Amino acid sequence: MSLTGISANRLELLQIAEAVAREKSIDKEVVIAAIEEAIQKGAKARYGAEHDIRVHIDQKSGETTITRVITVVPDNAVYENEEGVSEDPVGIRRLSDALRDDPSAEVGKTYEEVLPPFEFGRVQTQMARQVVTGKVREAEREHQYEEFKDRVGEVINGVVKRVEYGNTVVDLGRGEGIMRRDQSIPRENFNLGDRIRCYIYDVRRETKGPQILLSRAHGGFMAKLFAQEVPEVYDGVIEIRAVARDPGSRAKMAVISNDSSIDPVGACVGMRGSRVQAVVAELQGEKIDIIQWSGDEATFIVNALAPAEVSKVVMDEEDERVEVVVPDEQLSLAIGRRGQNVRLASQLTGWQIDIMTESQESERRQREFTERTALFQEALDVDEVIAQLLVTEGFATVEDVAYVENAEVAAIEGFDEDTAEEIQARARDFLEREAAELDSKRREAGVEDALLEIEGVTLPIAVALGQGDVKSVEDLAGMVPDDLRGYFETKGGERVREPGILESFNLDPAAAEALIMRARVAMGWIEAPPEPEVEAQIEAELSEEDIVFGQAPGRSN
Repeated sequence: MSLTGISANRLELLQIAEAVAREKSIDKEVVIAAIEEAIQKGAKARYGAEHDIRVHIDQKSGETTITRVITVVPDNAVYENEEGVSEDPVGIRRLSDALRDDPSAEVGKTYEEVLPPFEFGRVQTQMARQVVTGKVREAEREHQYEEFKDRVGEVINGVVKRVEYGNTVVDLGRGEGIMRRDQSIPRENFNLGDRIRCYIYDVRRETKGPQILLSRAHGGFMAKLFAQEVPEVYDGVIEIRAVARDPGSRAKMAVISNDSSIDPVGACVGMRGSRVQAVVAELQGEKIDIIQWSGDEATFIVNALAPAEVSKVVMDEEDERVEVVVPDEQLSLAIGRRGQNVRLASQLTGWQIDIMTESQESERRQREFTERTALFQEALDVDEVIAQLLVTEGFATVEDVAYVENAEVAAIEGFDEDTAEEIQARARDFLEREAAELDSKRREAGVEDALLEIEGVTLPIAVALGQGDVKSVEDLAGMVPDDLRGYFETKGGERVREPGILESFNLDPAAAEALIMRARVAMGWIEAPPEPEVEAQIEAELSEEDIVFGQAPGRSN
């Protein structure tokens, strides 16, 4: 676009504005406003930058009006120049002076003086061109952002414009998108002019223009491709609940049907695999496992590990870990090449999955049986047979034996009430001796008695706290859960586990938070909430202190 000056034909000025607006897909008013600003800058350069000059272009006639505005100010208004000397700036008029010529004058009233048109010089023309070009480009970027910001999650067609350092720039018609190297499918190469389908996963407003971020490796891309190939997915009869991908190699997709008469897996596979093969072809041969989603976590995890067969699932809901037992011959299939199968299953389900063979589980159970038997033999001073009977009946610790009902121990085959009483008495004696030893260690470590009064602080925990240099209620109150539970840090590019003071006790985040909050209540730092509102108060205090328990600043858990 060129701008030669305001002496240009008035209709020609409107035609230029319309052409630019049409070419850049922006409003004509935006272009006119940019021209007005360009003329205003030129007028200020001509008449003086200190003047309040305004420009208006009539959008029907194209007539340009340049005015200088003078504003009425109070008589006592004080103005200083750059040297600090009192001086009235150009563009104002004192109220008393204004009243001599205009009895209706008041503070804030403005007077406009029409200035004569002028020819743009070479420098002014260049400046005007830069102003208009900048404003039009800014409007174009804003239009692009507004157009694409609501299209996140869509699959879009484009043409490869250029490839730079592995990043692919795609012409989307009314904008440009970029597909970074990590968002493309490995070993997939594009040439200038190639047509390409991508997934818009983010649109960001940046100073250099909107960044439309594209991907062919995103799980949403595969889900959208199935929506295009499978009418039931498009109509919402079949839902894609989760997708996990190793781009270009393998993927897992969990589906569920809202209509009991429709098999979601079969519908996505299609007749002789026609539907899934269309998606596989677009994803450069990526193998896709389509599995049935289930609301039962254990069932879903078993399905996610397909094609491996699972014998048993043991879930730890607090840590979101699951131990999966598979037949010995199924181990390699369950893990997959380079751990791919179990990794994708973990991503799909959101659970940390530990794979174990049946023989490994048997060995572990035997080891635990042996360890518990030895513990009971030593602690209760009984022979191996009695110790094994206790373990077989499900007793895992000396506390289990000491504090259950006498009838439960007496009910063991070969036991009677007298035997049960003797065994329980020995268990309690052992625990008392152990408690005395621990209390002695606690005192040697310098742990205050008051710390034991905090609910949840047992003698073993008190000893561990003392070894971690936490010796008073105040020391505990100043902790964060990461200090107790441990956390991960990145050192030298590697994720390293930093152990917590109470690492061996396997405290969950809520227990660690509660322990610290009770110490703070004891210190008087916060008020003790009523019993029914303990958890809510803990959350409120955390919010007020801006502490994220389980993830201290600069740490990740």
